[in-house]
Amino acid sequence: MNKPREINPFVKTALELGPVIVFFVAYLWLKDRVFTFGAVDYDGFIVVTAAFIPLLVASTLLLWRLTGKLSRMQVATLVLVVMFGGLSVWLNDDRFFKMKPTMIYLLFGGMLGVGLLRGHSYLRYVMEEMMPLEDRGWMILTRRLMLFFFGLALANEVVWRTMTTESWVYFKTFGLTAAVFAFFMTQGRLFQTYGVDKDDA
Repeated sequence: MNKPREINPFVKTALELGPVIVFFVAYLWLKDRVFTFGAVDYDGFIVVTAAFIPLLVASTLLLWRLTGKLSRMQVATLVLVVMFGGLSVWLNDDRFFKMKPTMIYLLFGGMLGVGLLRGHSYLRYVMEEMMPLEDRGWMILTRRLMLFFFGLALANEVVWRTMTTESWVYFKTFGLTAAVFAFFMTQGRLFQTYGVDKDDA
């Protein structure tokens, strides 16, 4: 088994966020165009989705090759993108790809919920090295993040079902990312109250 390796943080960020940025730019460029393949018309969104899937697969595999590891979240995200993105392209129906964030957040929230029911914080297993907390702190943060994920799933459903595709693309690219960032920024008091020094963890 390959041991985890450190890589340039800019390379890591580019591999993680690059496909999403390319998707956004490509969508803005092709959103009003229609492409015909095999006598079937596909709008720009479907074509960009078809290109996004192999791009994400390639970037994820390269990240794994360089670091020797992938998080469960990265693997789950890749599987759901391939599944729901593939369905959108195959059936020429953008609704499946738009459902993908909902499924991801329900999966993550559900996993955290199962851990809480068992008296464990699964979040701790993937984030403890980044921010050591006391046991109670992990349970509180896990409960909050579970509810937050369920809230994001609901928000995604509302946006894609009631707004235009372009509005959803902006929401997915910037809104969801900003929401996650804002969530952790608002947990400062919890980190101060339950944080521990790495030397004492």
